[in-house]
Amino acid sequence: MHLAMIGLGRMGANMTERLVRAGHRVVGYARSAESRQRAVQVGGEAATSLADVMEKLRPPRVIWLMIPAGPTVDQTLQTLVPLLRRGDTVVDGGNSYYRDTLRRVPMLEERGLEFVDVGTSGGIWGRTEGYSLMIGGKPEIVSGLRPIFEALAPGHNQGWGHVGPHGAGHFVKMVHNGIEYGMMQALAEGFALMKRKKEFGLNVYEISEIWRYGSVVRSWLLDLTAAALRGDQELTDVIPRVADSGEGRWTVFEAVELDSPAPVITLALLQRLRSRDDYSYADRLLALMREQFGGHEVQRRT
Repeated sequence: MHLAMIGLGRMGANMTERLVRAGHRVVGYARSAESRQRAVQVGGEAATSLADVMEKLRPPRVIWLMIPAGPTVDQTLQTLVPLLRRGDTVVDGGNSYYRDTLRRVPMLEERGLEFVDVGTSGGIWGRTEGYSLMIGGKPEIVSGLRPIFEALAPGHNQGWGHVGPHGAGHFVKMVHNGIEYGMMQALAEGFALMKRKKEFGLNVYEISEIWRYGSVVRSWLLDLTAAALRGDQELTDVIPRVADSGEGRWTVFEAVELDSPAPVITLALLQRLRSRDDYSYADRLLALMREQFGGHEVQRRT
């Protein structure tokens, strides 16, 4: 098949490479010339503008967006949609909020355009291992894109699937990332606990390698944890500040709205927010409260 990849960051470029290896023609576009060159380096073609993308592909076109969620998607669609023709398909493979996806669908459909939302997981390892694809949209449109999904997934019938109507793909990916938050937090807390048990002199890297085989908690995340610990168990050069992509927040918001308890995911999100509180006003006030009611010593900067 012929398609365009809009957004050639590391993940977009890796996906382009997998598609090209499977025999698909891919025209890549990004704003910077350096990013566009990535498409060429992996066997694709480069376009200098969205209009150039349209000229290089014959209708009906498939346009795969691999760009940051939020306003960037809306801005890209604002420029892209007037260039498209009836029957063209837009695929949003980024981490868009599913409510934004539902908002965008009518705008595209009233112009005779098709839309497919694809929650994409695999990170930097997807290039070799394949991507997990959670797909939302019309069954007949998803079926027509099957060769693309098979090329990107770990196997023809593995790691991808049509999960429901428009918005379902991004919703499932949102929940996937919320679960990921909880799993990561549990692993991090467990290894921190072992690290604090100084009298046992535990080698947490060796323990991670033990757990990777036969253990109930063995997982890809544990594999990556072991790889991170291999070089420096003390993590001396790592700043303890954890970002979030937004999907954990959306998962918590949805859990509240649906009256579906999600305490582990919620606490994992709050811990990430806690890691960014350099000022820590709440902790300062807690220390003063203890001083007020119990006369406990407060450590002060000199």
